[in-house]
Amino acid sequence: MVEDSGFDGIGIVDTQNLAADPYSELCLAAHATKHLKLRTAVTNPVTRHPAVTASAIATVQAESGGRAVLGSVAVISAVAKIGERAPSSKDFARYISQVQGFLRGEEVTLDNGFRSRNEWIARAGLPKVPVDVAATGPRVIEVAATLADSVTFAVGADPERLAWPPTTPTGAPAGRLDPATLKLGAYLNWWSIAILPARVRCRAEPSARSPTSRECPAIRRRGCVRTTARWRRKSARRTTCPDTRAETPVTPSSSTTPSSIGLPSAGPPAHCVSRFEELLKLSLDHLIVVGPGADVGPSDQLQALGLFTKEVLPVLKSGRQTV
Repeated sequence: MVEDSGFDGIGIVDTQNLAADPYSELCLAAHATKHLKLRTAVTNPVTRHPAVTASAIATVQAESGGRAVLGSVAVISAVAKIGERAPSSKDFARYISQVQGFLRGEEVTLDNGFRSRNEWIARAGLPKVPVDVAATGPRVIEVAATLADSVTFAVGADPERLAWPPTTPTGAPAGRLDPATLKLGAYLNWWSIAILPARVRCRAEPSARSPTSRECPAIRRRGCVRTTARWRRKSARRTTCPDTRAETPVTPSSSTTPSSIGLPSAGPPAHCVSRFEELLKLSLDHLIVVGPGADVGPSDQLQALGLFTKEVLPVLKSGRQTV
């Protein structure tokens, strides 16, 4: 259905307590499609060893004939759901470097000093799986720019946040932070207020600050955009969620309007189109569109997808970006 709707790819989340195994699902999708890019959206460095991650996504690469993409991030619900801590940016950089080495079929020095090589990947002669990093803060952006094949920004939909080069972190290698040499993309939320239930319209979407960062429990309980904006303003003075103490890189907002927190989704399709048209002017290689969550019924999800593919997707496809 996603392929027939005109999308270029599909992403499956790797969060073991909330969803089924993404690599199994992506292999099934590989045999049900012909052209879709198949990505994890996203995996993490905590729940799987880098050698296991490389082997799993390389399996998708083999089954799909070279259509796999490894999307990764430092913090995700999968980590929070098992009570583990998010890795430091240094640990995340080491993880990305190790995964890249395994995917290239190279010998990799692991954290314990053991030298390891994924022999079946080296023998298979597969095209290397590209590694994409979802990034919000400057440290992760710098890791991605240095070690990954592409960066997908999770900073909302405000063109000023996504414009290049203002998002460039201080001290990052300028040569890599260049859309001419590094593929750049963005996570964008979308759902239609015109057709979805009221509970969705008021839902606090964590992707406004990052689709993969740990959601503040206080926001999850109260569940409204106004609470999100208020918590974001407080975060200007406090960089941790008061309930979890998890680091959450956010940008404070002085307004409670959905547009100010980077959501192109807060309105009917015409509003979404006007917001997305601004983004198409940027030097972005790809857009990853996040729709309604699991709290929305299947019929509502299908209705939202139908409206999106009819009225919004053609506008996105008119640009150079893949969607």
